Amino acid sequence: MDKLYFNERISIDPKICNGVACIDGTRIPVYQIVGMLANGDTIEDLLKEYPTIEREDILACLRYAAKIAEDQITPIPVTGEEF
Repeated sequence: MDKLYFNERISIDPKICNGVACIDGTRIPVYQIVGMLANGDTIEDLLKEYPTIEREDILACLRYAAKIAEDQITPIPVTGEEF
């Protein structure tokens, strides 16, 4: 299987990070960027931490995560059940 692209900045390559979605041309996984943002890091923090990426790469990670969440189907629990 060849590399797949979500967009021009996010790719999935079975030879890179075991096929985890990464910023294209890097070994930086999308989940790592999204997780750092969720933990309070800013875009500016990430750009300092990863000088090889651009602001648009980070935004592409967020778009990828939003698309995955949009496509995810989560069953609604029956009353009294919790997630």
